[in-house]
Amino acid sequence: MYICIMILRAYKYRMYPTKEQEVLLAKHFGCSRWIYNYALDKKVKTYQTTKESLSRFTIQKDLPYLKKSEETSWLKEVNSQSLQASLENLDKAFKFFRDKKGFPKFKSKHDNRQSFSVPQNGVVDFETNTISLPKFKKPIKCRLHRKFEGNSKTVTISKTPTGKYFASVLVEVNKEFPKLKPIDENKTIGIDLGIKTFAVLSNGEEIQNPKKLKRNNR
Repeated sequence: MYICIMILRAYKYRMYPTKEQEVLLAKHFGCSRWIYNYALDKKVKTYQTTKESLSRFTIQKDLPYLKKSEETSWLKEVNSQSLQASLENLDKAFKFFRDKKGFPKFKSKHDNRQSFSVPQNGVVDFETNTISLPKFKKPIKCRLHRKFEGNSKTVTISKTPTGKYFASVLVEVNKEFPKLKPIDENKTIGIDLGIKTFAVLSNGEEIQNPKKLKRNNR
C-alpha cells in the first residue's frame, strides 16, 4: 500500500548567457534589488510610525505608478513577476527579523550574491540545453547535467562575485511512499539525541555519551 506525496526539489545549473543577455540579467538584478529596498524602506517607516506591517500586496499597487514615472520607468524593462517575487521575499524576511526585534538589511550591488526569481513561465529544455525566461528574446544556454521529472515552479537566477551565472529550478514532484502502519504505543519509543547525554528515550531511559573522541585524544 502506497501513498502519493507532493515534494519540492531544487536543481542547480550553470548558465552561459551572451553579452546581450548579461545586460538584461543585470537589469533584472538591479530592478529586483531596487524594489526590495524601496519596499523595505516603506515597511520600516510605516512600522516605526504606526506599528503596522504593510503587506506586499499593498506595496505591489505602487508598481504601475512607478513604471509610469520618468524616474523609475526602467522598471518596465524587466519581468513584472520578478519584481513581485522580490516583494514576497521581503515579506518573509521582514516577518522573521521583526520577530527577532530587528529589520532586514538593505541590498547592495556589492553583495556577494545577486539574484532574482521567475515564479512562472521559466522553461527548461533538456534537448537544447537551454532555459527560456520572460523578457529574454532567446533561450539562455545552460549545462543541464541532471534531468528531472515533474513541474518546474520557480527559477531563481544568481550571479557569483566571480561572474558565474546559475539557475536554481524548484521542481514539484509526486513521490510514492509506503503507507505507514498506525503507531502502537506499546511497541514504539521516541528518541531524543543530545550532546551531554547521547540519547534520552521516551520511557525515561538515558544512554550516556561514549566520549570515544575524548578518550582517543588522551
